[in-house]
Amino acid sequence: MTAALFPNKKPPYICTPLTGKNKEEIRAELKSIIAKSPDMIEWRADCFQALHDAESVLAVAEEISSSGKPVLFTIRSEKEGGEKISLSEEEKIHLLCEICKHSAVAIIDFEVSNNPDYIKKLRKISKQYNKKMILSYHNFDCTPQTSDIMKHAFKAEFYEADIAKIAVMPKTKEDVLRLLEITKETDEALTIPIVTMSMGAMGSLSRIVGWAYGSIITFGLSVQGSAPGQVPIDKLRKLIEMTQDTVGEWR
Repeated sequence: MTAALFPNKKPPYICTPLTGKNKEEIRAELKSIIAKSPDMIEWRADCFQALHDAESVLAVAEEISSSGKPVLFTIRSEKEGGEKISLSEEEKIHLLCEICKHSAVAIIDFEVSNNPDYIKKLRKISKQYNKKMILSYHNFDCTPQTSDIMKHAFKAEFYEADIAKIAVMPKTKEDVLRLLEITKETDEALTIPIVTMSMGAMGSLSRIVGWAYGSIITFGLSVQGSAPGQVPIDKLRKLIEMTQDTVGEWR
């Protein structure tokens, strides 16, 4: 999956979120993001005020995709840290299907805790239109028990996701280290790639060294972040390169 999107680069791939509320903000933000040369762009469409207008969403998706960077399209659920949206769940699924059918977006993100019927429908449509799919789990309150975290990752694999993503909030430094160990164990056990991050300032370490434990994507800040603890992309890239130069192929 990643080899097709990033043929000349090894992980971690740096993804930068785009969170503008309207076309003007998105255009300004996109210009700033492109100047930072991320590997991919995540459009957090739950931040877009005209999300109810499918034509506008598709037009903006095409404009973002014209940057030449792979685009990850996300309507983050409010229950997992997203913005409040006016769409019903059925309308959101319909829009995600339209993105798969009628845009150059490369990847869609959907929460693995969602209705299994919706997950199966999106997986079928995304495959039909050659879109990759991330099934994700976010917990902004804590870092759950190891077994619970791994359960979500294996559930993503069960539903035939291309990537499993886990983002959790640490309460202690031990939570951050445990998440890294879970990343290693999950990477070794799954047949699909894993993306993990420990959020907040305390969890920033995981965004820098997560690649060494198997996490293939890290999220870097350009203009405005989409989750607590995101590191500015220039600093993130430099820190990752310094770490890789020091430890080499550590995995």
